Amino acid sequence: MKELKDSAQKVQGELNKLGYENRVMELPDSTRTAKEAADALGCSVGQIAKSILFCLKNANEPVLVVASGSNRINEQEVEKNLNDKLGKADADFVREQTGFVIGGVPPLAHQEPIMTFIDQDLFDYDEIWAAAGHPKAVFKLTPVELEKMTGGKVIAVK
Repeated sequence: MKELKDSAQKVQGELNKLGYENRVMELPDSTRTAKEAADALGCSVGQIAKSILFCLKNANEPVLVVASGSNRINEQEVEKNLNDKLGKADADFVREQTGFVIGGVPPLAHQEPIMTFIDQDLFDYDEIWAAAGHPKAVFKLTPVELEKMTGGKVIAVK
């Protein structure tokens, strides 16, 4: 079996450490966007668990929203669960806070624990796919596994 890139191996290591049997796989084509990932995996866009990092405007801390690939995140909806406003996170902030580049941010294995919210619409699917540390790396999981792995709060994001 082909060796995973270091960033994808970091995600696989975290899955193993947490006791999960999920396997990270690298695809020949990019999975940087939900549409690209769905096309490469032969699944619906809604089954892609996209990890979007925001920066709290006042606290300057990261917040991760793991949303269904078919949903656009409504920031005001997410803010109902915060005492702060969401701001955009640039590429440097994303890499600094997660250890991963945009397009490959996984829902776990970050530098430090990150407050996480999970889109309730992901629970419409038996299985979903998440980024695994690299724009071509993914892993399959269930919405319940996602909730347990991340300790995230399930909310409406659209």
